[in-house]
Amino acid sequence: QVQLRESGGDSVHAGGSLRLSCEADGHTYSNKACMAWFRQPRGKEREGVAAIDRGGRGFYADSVEGRFTISRDNSKNTLYLQMSSLQPEDTAMYYCAAATCTTRWYISSLNPSFSDTWGQGTQVTVSS
Repeated sequence: QVQLRESGGDSVHAGGSLRLSCEADGHTYSNKACMAWFRQPRGKEREGVAAIDRGGRGFYADSVEGRFTISRDNSKNTLYLQMSSLQPEDTAMYYCAAATCTTRWYISSLNPSFSDTWGQGTQVTVSS
């Protein structure tokens, strides 16, 4: 079964906006409530973008602080990433991930090693 399913990726021009969504099944959303967005540009390593804990507190990579907003809708078991002022360097495959809310996760929520459930990804392409 699909535990996490991303959507919303698209091709946009620089300066544009997109909203990514990640729908989770109920079991995953309840038991792995600490969630995050990661991205992986072609040929590069996966990097953390933004994370959110059960209570809605957000954590951001410096590269997206002030441009991206992570949020969640508990009534829909859905995670979002609102992206604005997009730049070509934001081009990547974006992945949703979930993890149990442990102390280790809070220490480094943007470390891909600390998430254990992943979606299949959605592509974001930003042209100049």
